[in-house]
Amino acid sequence: MQNLTSLRARPAMAKSARLRRPVPRVLAVGVALAWCGLPLAALAQDGAAPSAWDAPPVLRSSPLLQEKIPDAVRSQLPVFVKGDHISGQTDLNALIEGNAELRRGDTVIRADRLDYNVPEDLAKANGKVRINRAGNVYEGTALELRVEAFEGFFSDARYRFLATQAHGDATRVDFVDRYRAVVHNGTYTTCERGNEESWQPDWVLRAATIRIDNEEEVGTAEDAVLEFKGISVLPIPYISFPLSEKRKSGLLPPTIGLDSRDGVTYMQPYYWNIAPNRDATLRAALMTKRGANVGGEFRYLEPTYKGQISADVMPTDRLRDRVRWSFSGKHEGAFDTAIGGLGLNLNLNRVSDDNYWRDFSRATEQLRQRLLPNDAILSWGRNDMSATVRTLKWQTLQDVTSPIVPPYDRMPQVQWRYNPSQLGGGFDASVELDTTRFEAARALTGQPNADRSYAMAQISRPFLSPGGFITPRLQLHATQYQFDSALSNGQRSASRTLPTFSLDSGLVFERDTAYFGRAFLQTLEPRAFYTYTPYRDQSMLPVYDTAANDFNFATIYTENAFGGNDRLADNNLLTLGVTTRLLDPDTGAQAARFGIAQRVRFSDQKVTLPGGTPVSERLSDLLLGAGINWTPQWGFDSTVQYNPKTGQSIRSTIGARYSPSNYRTVSAAYRLQRGTSEQIDIGWQWPLNDLWGDKGKDLGPGRGQGGGRWYSVGRLNYSMKDRKLVDTVVGFEYDSCCWIGRVVLERLQSSVTSSNTRLLFQIEFVGFSRLSLGSSPLDSFKQNVPRYQNLREQVSTPSRFSNYD
Repeated sequence: MQNLTSLRARPAMAKSARLRRPVPRVLAVGVALAWCGLPLAALAQDGAAPSAWDAPPVLRSSPLLQEKIPDAVRSQLPVFVKGDHISGQTDLNALIEGNAELRRGDTVIRADRLDYNVPEDLAKANGKVRINRAGNVYEGTALELRVEAFEGFFSDARYRFLATQAHGDATRVDFVDRYRAVVHNGTYTTCERGNEESWQPDWVLRAATIRIDNEEEVGTAEDAVLEFKGISVLPIPYISFPLSEKRKSGLLPPTIGLDSRDGVTYMQPYYWNIAPNRDATLRAALMTKRGANVGGEFRYLEPTYKGQISADVMPTDRLRDRVRWSFSGKHEGAFDTAIGGLGLNLNLNRVSDDNYWRDFSRATEQLRQRLLPNDAILSWGRNDMSATVRTLKWQTLQDVTSPIVPPYDRMPQVQWRYNPSQLGGGFDASVELDTTRFEAARALTGQPNADRSYAMAQISRPFLSPGGFITPRLQLHATQYQFDSALSNGQRSASRTLPTFSLDSGLVFERDTAYFGRAFLQTLEPRAFYTYTPYRDQSMLPVYDTAANDFNFATIYTENAFGGNDRLADNNLLTLGVTTRLLDPDTGAQAARFGIAQRVRFSDQKVTLPGGTPVSERLSDLLLGAGINWTPQWGFDSTVQYNPKTGQSIRSTIGARYSPSNYRTVSAAYRLQRGTSEQIDIGWQWPLNDLWGDKGKDLGPGRGQGGGRWYSVGRLNYSMKDRKLVDTVVGFEYDSCCWIGRVVLERLQSSVTSSNTRLLFQIEFVGFSRLSLGSSPLDSFKQNVPRYQNLREQVSTPSRFSNYD
């Protein structure tokens, strides 16, 4: 065995050999053992007692199994050759004939005949030549290659790339180095090659020159034409395309649209990969009925902050005969300093006019709203204290047919909090101070602007045990107003001070049980919550940031019926509720949850919002809730507000979903607000082939469902009160393995009286590019269809060991 590291090639005798190169002896021995075909078990003599060789192998990580071999290691790797007949001189050359093979690192060359020159590291092969280079495969008739530098050429070659599974033919492939190659008179496609000789791909790029750069993971083609179904659809003088999911600079696929408002629209984006943590997208559009539009988006990501900035401008819009523009920006940042942690958050949105939201349907979702926030928050925190300074200014886009009362701007708001974490006796306490300047147009609000300051302090003492809890809490809320103009009673200032007491308590019972043959840990959790706040007349106080809380399981156990600080409800009520849950005893996962709660009021609630009526009912509506996730495939969730007197539900939300596997999901929801709205919402993604029993082969996430498959995708929102569809997204996808076609009919309600209808079309050449007519159907699916899965979303980078030979 000791002679394995110094084997010499012998004429027409040796079946396997290692050509000597400077290499550590241990590495050479280990590799040579494997390639000489000697089983490790042969080291144990017959009849010997069991030893460590008899035990199952233990898998462990190894530096030899790396996706990319470091350059320092690559230069030290040995060269191995084998074949039917090997002849030559040690350290000079080797001629291998019959099933010839040369292996060095992640490069393997196989051929009928191979001549290897050791000093020049030059391999010449002919016959059926095949190269596997880190999973990328080349096949042809003649090869000349410097193995380590990977420089040379390949005649009459075929190739396949690991990352994209793209392949093609060429009259010649020139290998520039380990990462770059030039393909002459070549083709490029991701369509899977059939066995028949007359096979033609559904789509193919034919080019005089294709340059492959695996380091940048980018390909470029010159003098090219794109063929689809045998028809030349697009001549391309020059194009670059990705060889992986890695970002790259270059032109993105154009978008072509046609509608009655814009006419024919052509939009061309350009992506600029500035740095690994910064990029930009520049875009230009031409609308035949309106004019030209230019814009862009810049994104950045740093260790302590991130954000994006977007802007668009149309110098002359013939639709409105004016300049149109928009701006939006987001920034989130946090920094550690000597005085504590500092944070800066920005959310800025601004457009040129009131009609922007209705005229630019392709704008971002944020800019298609009629209330645009411009918010800036500077925060500070250290130990148990924190403070914020905030300015919030709204841009309200008015519509004469549906005017909006604008919310109040905060110019500015200053807030300070103290929440001591180490209080004796098990007490919890906090103090909050806030002063805010509220500003808005009085002609629209009907209220004066004001400076409002408040102080809120609270202290509680939780008593906790494994079987239950009791938490008494005492709050004190003091508020001071200073108005710009007098109220209806002549006052220019007002104040209010109110205490609140609450007592929260609950128990937790558990038992082992079984339902439908399945074991569970079942809980029973009764809860009682009492709160008392004395009455103070607040009817003269304006409302700046306050609204009634929604009636749900999150708010029914709280002290105040209002959100905000302009109203404190007078309460003398007890909330009783009980919840039971079924938990998996092994994982703790919740399989089912059922709950019920109701309020018992001991006195009328007199404090209301403007125009409201006092609450005199002693018993509130019943709140019922249920959630079932019996299996990962099925889900059900519901909340019902039920009035026992009328025997009707006041508000209901019931939803269910079924997702048995990838690319199969159906969801449905029913929403009722009695007297206001009643809607049914259905969303789905499902292979139509299932309807006629052809379920095909599921290739897994990122690989789709195989070829020749139709999918139906959509979402319908139907108003039962108005008896019409409010929002409609209905589309189809066709997956043909190497290309995907998408068509979508989209009708989205933009206001009470208007909607926007679009027909979108897209063809995606998998691993190459997408061409769209109108906005992207893929984006529409992602935004509107719950749990939608992209048929070609890459979830991981293929390993070179998945194509190892």
